[in-house]
Amino acid sequence: MNVISPPSPIVKSVKLSKLYNNHQVVNALNLSIDAGCFCGILGPNGAGKTTTLRMLVGHCPMDEGELSVLGLAMPENASLVRESVGIVPQMDNLDPDFTVKENLFVYGRFYGIGSEELKIRTKELLEFASLEEKADCKISELSGGMKRRLTLARALINKPKILILDEPTTGLDPQARQAIWQKLRELKKQGLTLILTTHYMEEAERLCDRVIVMDQGEVMADSPPKELIRDEIESHVLEVHAASEELVARLKQDKSLARYEKSGDIHFFYGEKLNEALDRLEQGEHDDFLFRPANLEDVFIKLTGRDLCE
Repeated sequence: MNVISPPSPIVKSVKLSKLYNNHQVVNALNLSIDAGCFCGILGPNGAGKTTTLRMLVGHCPMDEGELSVLGLAMPENASLVRESVGIVPQMDNLDPDFTVKENLFVYGRFYGIGSEELKIRTKELLEFASLEEKADCKISELSGGMKRRLTLARALINKPKILILDEPTTGLDPQARQAIWQKLRELKKQGLTLILTTHYMEEAERLCDRVIVMDQGEVMADSPPKELIRDEIESHVLEVHAASEELVARLKQDKSLARYEKSGDIHFFYGEKLNEALDRLEQGEHDDFLFRPANLEDVFIKLTGRDLCE
């Protein structure tokens, strides 16, 4: 297998575009990701995230623009690039006819890795995924979290320079999700470049050192999570549930209120301190409220809106 030394940037696009049925899915996307970065790509359904990832590995042809991955022009070098990319798909596609160990070994053979090296690599990855005791089990015997860890391990069989993760923790319970997070942190420490799509804002906020927010095929924001929260949103949020119109009108009189929104029966008040509004609520008029620091989800909603995208 060809050995590729990661350049910096490891991914670069210039005015990358893709249309489906005359609909602009990715619109003149300029993207630059450095080697060793843990980059999160967020966006509502239909924002262009998955299409962008598919173009990065040559599974989807671009319509316009330029794209290079690992210093190689795409899509003409797609086969070579894929040798150095690992992919964790949104849905597990493990082979149910093989054992845990066989799923790793057979997948490694697709990359032309020799049997002796594969034995060593399989043992290392079973240890990494904490699946040593399940090596000879069938896939049907694994929990959801175990399957996800095995899918992650399988994506590492070719010692990739880039690992692409498409919503890797969807459907997992909190313990299983935390276990995946820990494995991803280990890979980040090893210098691997990770590109993550997720609908869990907490996941992106905790793991990524850079977050790109996409909507309608365009980049809406691109910064480290803490900087996005600092620069794009007010510092605090007051959520008030099922309040009367009279109470909402009084709360809006808070002089530190910067912005107000309503979604369903929840009223959102954005500002720095909101002391006046809190004092009114704490007088006992209404006890169904939450005052909290702003987070990445608030930024996401502000940039992409509250309407459902389906």
